[in-house]
Amino acid sequence: MEKTIDESKQGESLILEPKNENKRKLYIESYGCAMNFSDSEIVASILANEGFNTTQNLEDADLVLVNTCSIRDKAEQTVRKRLEKYNAVKRINPKMKVGVLGCMAERLKSKFLEEEKIVDLVVGPDAYKDLPNLLAEVDEGRDAINVILSKDETYGDISPVRLNSNGVSAFVSITRGCDNMCTFCVVPFTRGRERSRDPQSIIEEVNDLWNRGFKEITLLGQNVDSYLWYGGGLKKDFDKASELQKATSVNFSQLLELCAKTQPKMRIRFSTSNPQDLTLDVIETMAKYDNICKHIHLPVQSGSNRILKEMNRLHTREEYFELIDNIRRIIPNCAISQDLIAGFPTETEEDHKDTLSLMEYVKYNFGYMFTYSERPGTLAERKMDDDIPEAIKQRRLEEIVQLQREHSEIRTKEYLNTVVEVLIERESKKSSEQWSGRTSQNIVAVFPKENYKIGDLVNVTVTNCTSATLIGDAIGYSKNN
Repeated sequence: MEKTIDESKQGESLILEPKNENKRKLYIESYGCAMNFSDSEIVASILANEGFNTTQNLEDADLVLVNTCSIRDKAEQTVRKRLEKYNAVKRINPKMKVGVLGCMAERLKSKFLEEEKIVDLVVGPDAYKDLPNLLAEVDEGRDAINVILSKDETYGDISPVRLNSNGVSAFVSITRGCDNMCTFCVVPFTRGRERSRDPQSIIEEVNDLWNRGFKEITLLGQNVDSYLWYGGGLKKDFDKASELQKATSVNFSQLLELCAKTQPKMRIRFSTSNPQDLTLDVIETMAKYDNICKHIHLPVQSGSNRILKEMNRLHTREEYFELIDNIRRIIPNCAISQDLIAGFPTETEEDHKDTLSLMEYVKYNFGYMFTYSERPGTLAERKMDDDIPEAIKQRRLEEIVQLQREHSEIRTKEYLNTVVEVLIERESKKSSEQWSGRTSQNIVAVFPKENYKIGDLVNVTVTNCTSATLIGDAIGYSKNN
């Protein structure tokens, strides 16, 4: 639930420049959070070297891969329907092989291969480098599986192919796994323990992206704030590191500063943060550098201390408020967004009111809100009854969503008659005469095209707005262009 899921991207199939020498066809489709879409780029990069070009025509594919998500039941059900579709195509094209990647692969490995006979290949999030060996097994007519969770795999040495990219913004993965055992979340079980990627390989990737014309990166991890590099290994083993390793270690605020200084005109974002790990030095580093975007996605999940404890969130409501106050004090123009769950087991009306009052205190710019959905394998599923009726969950969610709409409108109106810097990403969906891009605060802005182009950083005077979009006119290039 921590991971932001962009509904408009679900099921997107990836496409890249074909290599003339590649003769086999790969169809790869992704579901879930940004981490999964980033992983699909890594997979495509590995398979491009194994003779595969991508296709967007499922019927032509030699290999079909679906990169899966176990965060919510809806994503899992969607993937199951897609597997039924692949099997129907397989009857027409028997040479086609089907593989499941990612979090569902780890969780449902035996079900896919043994019970349901749906797929030929099951590959967990840490086993993508083993794909060539696994494909060789499949080519020999055997099912293949590798869902071993690694203590050190970070894919730092694989340059991801940027698929379906706008050529402007890219994800850069900095951590894998998670040590926070939130009771509702499957991530620690599907992606393993937390480990960080070598900062040198991150900087090399950032430089490479800049040289290829990208203008913005998002540093990506299940929990970016707890990034800690001390020469490799799990974060939980840091206390066993040598004095030299500890003295030369790199934490998230230092990594953020390294990225900002390495490419001073590259916009830098990060996601996702965890309230217990977001330290003051990160906020101060954000304030210090213009090119670090002024937006923090700060999932809270509930406003009730009792429910936060039930969720094993390692922060209280009061600690969260203190963090919000510090952000507002150090970066007054920072946008803050949320994740919230309605109807967690045992949630009372009083707990729900605590969530609404927390929202009133923060007045988030935007958010991602869900009803609680029990995930197999989590502590909540094993130890708690999903005891809130669906109708009550939905009613509480509607109240949360309605309040967020009001707050989004308040926050967006604050930009009226101000000048904002916008990175142009694409043509506006509503008008071919306008560009669409995002401000540092991650708010969408649209304005007439004039002579500007995708990838330009432009100053825009905001003359109007909807609850989620700024409308205005460009007044020239930004000093960062």
